[in-house]
Amino acid sequence: MPAFVIVEVDVTDQEKYNAYKELTPATISPFGGKFILRGNPVTVLEGDWNHERLVMLQFPTKEKALAWYNSDGYQHAKSVRAGAADAKFLLIES
Repeated sequence: MPAFVIVEVDVTDQEKYNAYKELTPATISPFGGKFILRGNPVTVLEGDWNHERLVMLQFPTKEKALAWYNSDGYQHAKSVRAGAADAKFLLIES
């Protein structure tokens, strides 16, 4: 069953965040993941939204998504992102 990782992001240091964006794609593909959407701007149609970016990843299973998130490669990328953005990650099975 496919699983999606949805990320709300507010960038605080664009240069550091760009380094994170360069690292992330290579960490995703070994787990069968792919970007569904990656970027901005977000147009609010209804309700409140006050984040700069929205990112959505798709993985073949919840287990693959968790394996990616906990992988050494992604944990390294995540450490590069530290101090560059405030982010919220959600994992949802379809």
